[in-house]
Amino acid sequence: MPAPPHAESRDGSRFASIAAAITCVAVVGIGLSLTIPLLSIEMARMGASSTLIGVNTAVAGLAAILTVPFVPRLAARLGVLPLLVGAIVLGALCLVAFKLLQGIAWWFVLRFVFSTSLGALFVLSEFWINAAAPPERRGLVMGVYATVLALGFAVGPTLLTVLGTQGYAPYLGGAGLFLVALVPLLLARGLSPVIGHGASRPFHAYLRLAPAATAAALVYGAVETGGFAILPLYGLRLGYDAETAAGLVSALALGNVLFQIPFGWLADRVDRRLVLLMAGLGGALGSMLIPLASTWFPALLGLLFLWGGIAGTLYTVGLAHLGATVQGPELAGANAAFVVLYNVGLMLGPPLIGGGMDLIPPQGFAYSLCLLFLGYAMVVALGIVRHPTYEAP
Repeated sequence: MPAPPHAESRDGSRFASIAAAITCVAVVGIGLSLTIPLLSIEMARMGASSTLIGVNTAVAGLAAILTVPFVPRLAARLGVLPLLVGAIVLGALCLVAFKLLQGIAWWFVLRFVFSTSLGALFVLSEFWINAAAPPERRGLVMGVYATVLALGFAVGPTLLTVLGTQGYAPYLGGAGLFLVALVPLLLARGLSPVIGHGASRPFHAYLRLAPAATAAALVYGAVETGGFAILPLYGLRLGYDAETAAGLVSALALGNVLFQIPFGWLADRVDRRLVLLMAGLGGALGSMLIPLASTWFPALLGLLFLWGGIAGTLYTVGLAHLGATVQGPELAGANAAFVVLYNVGLMLGPPLIGGGMDLIPPQGFAYSLCLLFLGYAMVVALGIVRHPTYEAP
């Protein structure tokens, strides 16, 4: 029996709405991943030390932590679409300003403003996707979103080989990509969700309301950033040359891209907490196997591919679980808490994992990751024990 016309229209509008938000954030992901290495290279040309470059980069996490909690309230007042458009335009202007204002002090201010615009962008786009996704396919939709975003991040650095790292071309190219992201948003301007003015919870309340989801963001931020930053150093400690050590990161990233949709599909068919528990325990097991695999390069590549894929599902399934747990006007606040905790993990991961490798060289890298995953698995397991009732996706 064919679906009624109004149902088909509703499904078409939902698809267009989700596609607009995913396309928007993917295009911005390309522009962002193009600029991160570009700004580091440019600061080095200015004579900045590696420490100063690292501190400047860390400002991004600090900006998100300080400003993201205010995004839902602002979006409720201004509207989701106008705030998204404003964030994109502000981000594009900041990219051009990086080239125009070449002083290091200016770059700290610009990095803070740029990261504030990105924080608003990711909170609102993920809220949009979560709100528009059909409950029975939320995991799959989040898997598609994470895959497209990961592909966007992979494309950005490649564009630097075309645009170069000098002159205005890379900055204008990044700004242009940001502005291209306006097109799908404006085409779907009548489909953006509305954030109501209902009572919102304080930030810490979301940690208690959805601990498995919010802790997933924290651990993923720490593991992703720490892994990508410290893994090449781990490869060097094992005796590999710089190019081979950098290749380890590619295996990690590829697994991250390819595992999102299958795990999102699985999360629509079983209790999402079980999928998160499996990811936590799988991440811990994979971490413990890294020292064993480190003696044979093909085995290490294969393990990192699998381990990276499992680790990457924390963000996808955690975000889907958040959307299923928190409904209505509070979803935007929950998404803000999710993004803030991801940025907290982003700031904590590299020093924790790098410190572990210095404490027990070189395998402290793997042991630190294992402890992070085990700690997360305990949080999820306790939640399941306390609330064993299965909640349908």
